[in-house]
Amino acid sequence: MNFGVIGYGYWGPNVVRNLANLEGSRVISIADLDAAARQRALRAYPSIHVTANPTEIVASTKIDAVAIVSPVWTHYDLAKAALMNGKHVFVEKPFTIQSAQAEELIELAGKRNLKIMVDHTFLFTGAVRKMKEMVDDGSLGNLYYYDSTRVNLGLLQHDVNVLWDLAPHDLAIMDHLLQGDPEAVVATGEKHLNEHEDVAYMTLYFPNKVIAHINVNWLSPVKVRMTLIGGEKRMVVWNDLLADEKLRVYDRGVTTTTQEGVYKLLVNYRSGDMWAPRLEQVEALQQEMKYFVECIETGNDPFNDGRAGLRVVRMLEAATESLAKRGALVYL
Repeated sequence: MNFGVIGYGYWGPNVVRNLANLEGSRVISIADLDAAARQRALRAYPSIHVTANPTEIVASTKIDAVAIVSPVWTHYDLAKAALMNGKHVFVEKPFTIQSAQAEELIELAGKRNLKIMVDHTFLFTGAVRKMKEMVDDGSLGNLYYYDSTRVNLGLLQHDVNVLWDLAPHDLAIMDHLLQGDPEAVVATGEKHLNEHEDVAYMTLYFPNKVIAHINVNWLSPVKVRMTLIGGEKRMVVWNDLLADEKLRVYDRGVTTTTQEGVYKLLVNYRSGDMWAPRLEQVEALQQEMKYFVECIETGNDPFNDGRAGLRVVRMLEAATESLAKRGALVYL
């Protein structure tokens, strides 16, 4: 399967490397507007055609699929052009800057029997796969909350705020793990260095009483990548910065009983063992690109398809509206 890659900045080289090393796929063209990026691509892959014009890729009859690894404001136009030219599309997160754009691309791909995959790379990590397994088999019990912190010093973006830059990772993971869609969103944040929020907090309410909270920040003195999931039976802590034991499962929880004739609630705290399950030691992006090729070959829709990308964009749009209203509740 022949690929063209548009964008060779921060994430593009990783996409090219994994596609080039993947059995059954070949990168035949790379496009980037930046001359320095094109020079890096030529030095790394002298046999691959490198161009400043992305139209050469979307219009090429030799290319089967296009990976779009460019700024979010370019995603819609590039993806639409690729689909119109009969190409399957892999799009970096977030999918689009408007839900209406995402809906149009999904409809277009469906009419032309083409696949869209949104780059929600963390869904392919060993930790998220294990958490999905535990949620699905009921070993955590009914879920109570999802809490995520993703903070660091930089890299500040100049085209989107911190929610659109960092929160798609956590929203995609949350969407993948939790059953049902959120019904309302609250977001607060502040702008310190430019016209975009660089610190933000997002809370999502689900009909089944699950509450999710996401903290994203470009101005933190330390880097934190931590997610907590609280369930009726067990609780999970995922610290992605740890080399070992990234995932820890705690057999701890709270049970409540109400005795007949007694008007106060009786609370019992359960404190059991902690263990770190064994996780798959794989590069997530490698697994994701392999899965994309498999979905194209088999005709199956990926679970991180355009509809999954659309759900994330809708949550981001609601958060943006809430931000503008200083934390007002916005219903989805």
